[in-house]
Amino acid sequence: MNEAFELIEQPAPEDMSFLGDRLYEFNVGATAIRDGVLLGIFMRDADGAITAGLHGHTWGGTCEISRLWVSEDLRHRGIGSRLMMAAEAEARRRCCRQMFLSTHSFQAPAFYERLGFAEIGRISDYPAGHDQIFLRKSLQLSE
Repeated sequence: MNEAFELIEQPAPEDMSFLGDRLYEFNVGATAIRDGVLLGIFMRDADGAITAGLHGHTWGGTCEISRLWVSEDLRHRGIGSRLMMAAEAEARRRCCRQMFLSTHSFQAPAFYERLGFAEIGRISDYPAGHDQIFLRKSLQLSE
C-alpha cells in the first residue's frame, strides 16, 4: 500500500465528490439517517450564465447552506432574500426543522439575522482581522 501523500492545490471535482460520497456513506452507517439530498437554486442571464445562486444540502432534518452569491450588479435588489426564502421553502418541504450556515464578519451576518438566523458560534480572527460566524434558524414545520 502506497502511504505517500499527494498535495494538490486544485483538486479535481470528481476527487472532492469521491470524498463527500465516502463521508456520507460513513455518516449513514453511523446514524442510519439516509435522507441526504443536494440543494441548488440558480438565476441565469439570457446566455445561461449564473448571475446568482445558492447551494447546500439537507440531511437529518437540517438544511445547510454552503454558499450564497449574487453578482455585484444585481445586489441590493432582494435577490439574495428570495434565494434564501426559496431554500427555506424547500427545506420545509423536505421536513427540515432547522437551517444552518456560516458567514464571515465582512460578508453578510446582518442580512442573515434579518432573515431570522441567530448566531450560535464564532471563530475569531478567521480570516486574520475578521471572524467566521455560525448561524442557525429554527423552522416551524406548520408555517
